[in-house]
Amino acid sequence: MMATEFLYIFIVLFALLIIGKAEIYLVTVEGEPIISYKGGDNGFEATAVESDEKIDSTSELVTSYALHLEKKHDMLLEMLFEHGTYKKLYSYKHLINGFAVHMSPEQAETLQRAPGVKSVERDWKVRKLTTHTPQFLGLPTGVWPTGGGFDRAGEDIVIGFVDSGIYPHHPSFATHNTEPYGPVPKYRGKCEVDPDTKRSFCNGKIIGAQHFAEGAKAAKAFNPTIDFDSPMDGDGHGSHTAAIAAGNNGIPVKMHGHEFGKASGMAPRARIAVYKALYRLFGGFVSDVVAAIDQAVHDGVDILSLSVGPNSPPATTKTTYLNPFDVTLLAAVKAGIFVAQAAGNGGPFPKTLVSYSPWITSVAAAIDDRRYKNHLTLANGKILAGIGLSPATHANQTFTLVAANDVLLDSSVVKYSPTDCQRSELLNKNLVEGNILLCGYSFNFVVGTASVKKVSETAKSLGAAGFVLAVESVSPGTKFDPVPVGIPGILITDVTKSMDLIDYYNISTSRDWTGRVKSFKATGSIGDGLMPILHKSAPQVALFSARGPNIKDFSFLDADLLKPDILAPGALIWAAWSPNGTDEANYVGEGFAMISGTSMAAPHIAGIAALVKQKHPHWSPAAIKSALMTTSTTLDRAGRPLKAQQYSQTEAMKLVAATPFDYGSGHVSPRAALDPGLIFDAGYEDYLGFLCTTPGIDKNEIKNYTNLPCNYTLSHPSNLNTPSIAVAHLVKTLIVTRTVTNVAQEETYVITARMQPAIAIDVNPPAMTIKPGASRKFTVTLSVRTVTGSYSFGEIYMKGSRGHKVRIPVVSQGYWR
Repeated sequence: MMATEFLYIFIVLFALLIIGKAEIYLVTVEGEPIISYKGGDNGFEATAVESDEKIDSTSELVTSYALHLEKKHDMLLEMLFEHGTYKKLYSYKHLINGFAVHMSPEQAETLQRAPGVKSVERDWKVRKLTTHTPQFLGLPTGVWPTGGGFDRAGEDIVIGFVDSGIYPHHPSFATHNTEPYGPVPKYRGKCEVDPDTKRSFCNGKIIGAQHFAEGAKAAKAFNPTIDFDSPMDGDGHGSHTAAIAAGNNGIPVKMHGHEFGKASGMAPRARIAVYKALYRLFGGFVSDVVAAIDQAVHDGVDILSLSVGPNSPPATTKTTYLNPFDVTLLAAVKAGIFVAQAAGNGGPFPKTLVSYSPWITSVAAAIDDRRYKNHLTLANGKILAGIGLSPATHANQTFTLVAANDVLLDSSVVKYSPTDCQRSELLNKNLVEGNILLCGYSFNFVVGTASVKKVSETAKSLGAAGFVLAVESVSPGTKFDPVPVGIPGILITDVTKSMDLIDYYNISTSRDWTGRVKSFKATGSIGDGLMPILHKSAPQVALFSARGPNIKDFSFLDADLLKPDILAPGALIWAAWSPNGTDEANYVGEGFAMISGTSMAAPHIAGIAALVKQKHPHWSPAAIKSALMTTSTTLDRAGRPLKAQQYSQTEAMKLVAATPFDYGSGHVSPRAALDPGLIFDAGYEDYLGFLCTTPGIDKNEIKNYTNLPCNYTLSHPSNLNTPSIAVAHLVKTLIVTRTVTNVAQEETYVITARMQPAIAIDVNPPAMTIKPGASRKFTVTLSVRTVTGSYSFGEIYMKGSRGHKVRIPVVSQGYWR
């Protein structure tokens, strides 16, 4: 008996030891997933869908084949390993055939060699790629009326959000002031119940709510007290993105007693399906994200909004397009789902994109026409510009300026960085009350351990008339966003203006021989920063927005595919926030937040895609993407070419002429996208052809992920029928083919092309007449004139006799050989 017990304890301890150093692996195995299974496995009937066709998740065939795949996954693991030495986290059945498993590296090696196993990849991390925009985009007057008004815009279109969850009690998602929502028969997602309140997360507007955390839990990254073991948004990011795409129309944005306008989603009547796979402090794991996407497609969403991307190109695969994440999205597109993904926030540097594949719509971020400015007026007559969403100090009145360093209660508190003004108990209320408190913007604000919100709370609790935050040095990449506060306050972001303020303060302040202040004589007043200024020099490409060229592998070799695809508003976007959210220190406990990132740009495109899908329900994801891209604009509001924010040599920000590597095809124009005239369509086979034609991709790797051999190639990757042309390595001459399909009435198009002088461009035929529903091919000939060592940019422009305008960007780099 003792020996048996000892053996049992030894096995358990050995298992714990193995699990202790375990990691998460994503495994693909032989056999077709539901989306491409054509029958023949143990008598199970076919479940495959045609290109752009939804999976019927309720059919007996699908459910029984799904169960069959799951059992095979379990049997494989049980055959190879002792029970308790591993943990299967998910079975992937719909889009890829495989599973996620928590096991030791040694077990992973054994699994890799097992018959029927195609790939074993270690899990990797993803991160969040962190209102007025409906008016800026012309939706209320130009788009919503065509779909029956804002109260019908996006009707019965389901947008799936793979993000940090949702705060379901927010007015942006409420149903009590809307017409009742009926069922959407095509959608079959689940609604989890809040474990605390026992209430469903769904209400008709929110139509599905599930969370995925097995990978995060296995990696010991999950903390249930702050991450919520439910679809509840513990961050704010998920509520923000959902509201941008599909939040209710006309929701007052109120903070600190001020209203900053009315918020609205792009498609206010669209339904929201929540697939929480991102968490507060660490982002997320691909194993959870893939499970969320797999479930969303099974449930029947129409559109996927992904404000998430890898931390870097996947190091374990030779190509950026072939990994469990991108291939899962390829299968989603095969099932007819439009995918919008944030391009990444690594700008303004080249090759910083984290959204690579042609089947995904990669979205760059623009600054729109709204700027929040404020000013500090000093008694010496100087007016210092800054930012601050705040009310003004009392009119026609000046106030004494007191620096935090000069009003300390105890000089020994210097260790607490008192100039940050984060702790009111360190400062003398008698000296601060009724005056303007001067604080310093230290590195603590950059890393998030200090916040403008806390400065305003400190100033308010001490009875200050207002506060000033002076920036004395700027780290490269520091981004200053205006923060709404309840008392007069301003952030002076220009270092030279901060020095003007400090010089004036020092000259005006008399001190004794120890440096202690004898009298404060510097005075000033803070202006009103609540009203935005609307600029015509908008949109501009945001400094942080990731840039091309796109890369095809981990060696950062350029791809024959242009990315990003399109530009949309992504800077200073007002939208819903979760009061639980703690990632943005300036919005802790608030119901709204104004934040920036390509995370905010992607749901703009997801919502606008919902409007296109509503008008054209049978269009493929590629057709919707084409409509958005070919009708976009490369001009700003003043009719000038788009500019991009960039660093100057002094690391200050400057504006440069933008290129397709900054904005893709251009800035989205929703009204034009509803009626594009022509589309560049593509489907699953075309994407396979693109993969099979891309040099350096192992054909076996393609077969491992797609279960299909390379029977079809395009002769050159640039021949994929995308609404853009990219040739990374042009030697002598290349002829590229494109096919357009007419989605309007019969029309004659005149085709012209232009290119920077280093590359010659020619289009044939120069004109074509296309009947409704018909498709026509044209060729584009690119030839090297001179080798410059850099890319040349151009475009093809198709002008229709009925007024349609179709434009696609062209980028190419010439070589002699």
